[in-house]
Amino acid sequence: QVHLVQSGGGSVQAGGSLRLSCAASGDTFSSYTMGWFRQARGKEREFVGYSNRVHGSTDYADSVKGRFIISRDNAKSTLYLDINDLKPEDTARYYCAGSWYNFARNVDHYESWGQGTQVSVSS
Repeated sequence: QVHLVQSGGGSVQAGGSLRLSCAASGDTFSSYTMGWFRQARGKEREFVGYSNRVHGSTDYADSVKGRFIISRDNAKSTLYLDINDLKPEDTARYYCAGSWYNFARNVDHYESWGQGTQVSVSS
């Protein structure tokens, strides 16, 4: 299993931007499909997007498409989530996760999870 440590996040005003990072160790980072999820208070954890382990291609939830950008640096074993044009409804705890699946939108497809980082957006 890969060990994931997250950084970034914080409190921003609507319209602002943030970058979240997820540093991996313990296994070959490039072998994993890496995803981002978020969980708002009182709600279930929801899919945000992922970077495919084979091609590095990305897939996003419709709610974030066009505003969120996932990238990865395999040489640094690090996954990134750039969040632009933040909205109050983006307020949630964000998690990175690693999966052996090539295409993984489901929470149950992920074996390794970061500790989470809070993003709070004020209007």
